[in-house]
Amino acid sequence: MGYGTGTQDWNVNTEKAKTWNRAQKYGCGTALDWHLPAISSSASAHNISRDLFVLTYGALVAELCKDYDSDEEVNKYLDAMGYNIGVRLVEDFLANSGIKKCRSYSETVDIIAKVAFKMYLGITPSTIGGNDNGNGFSLILDKNPLVDFVEELPSGRSSLSYCNLLTGVLRGALEMIHLPADVTFVQDRLKGDDVTEIGITFLRKTDERKSKKNK
Repeated sequence: MGYGTGTQDWNVNTEKAKTWNRAQKYGCGTALDWHLPAISSSASAHNISRDLFVLTYGALVAELCKDYDSDEEVNKYLDAMGYNIGVRLVEDFLANSGIKKCRSYSETVDIIAKVAFKMYLGITPSTIGGNDNGNGFSLILDKNPLVDFVEELPSGRSSLSYCNLLTGVLRGALEMIHLPADVTFVQDRLKGDDVTEIGITFLRKTDERKSKKNK
């Protein structure tokens, strides 16, 4: 797999990624039904599904980098693609996790880290939060399966947010349960940072939520 070498073109030629990209170039439809690895009663089956997803995702990012000169365009594309996954993923998550309702932003972030990430990607990020307003949190990823086969960003792609799919997934899923949020990468090991950090800022402050409930 050439996309782990840091070369400019990543040397990836995956027909599935090519087909997806041609069909999706001017909008995020569903030519190929992208989704996070399916939940399986067999751990080995889930690992195979996850590895296949990671490999195919890498090929997709490489293909997008060939088609778009701007890192910003690729980042927006990945975020939009993740958003579409997130809005569909909520029903599956609720059905398989048994989670009914979260009573606070901090509990919501805790569930994302300890249940959702574990369920779909097999990792458990640590959490940091919140900010002074009580609506800002961070997920710290010690491991990130999406970069298992990536050593570094290719030359000339310093602004590429390789895993921007994840921010879109979180944003879409949270919006579906009426918790709109800004989700961004704060730090990224592929860019030389010590850790990979995803920031989540809920767009309604805690006191605003309480006042709405009391009406």
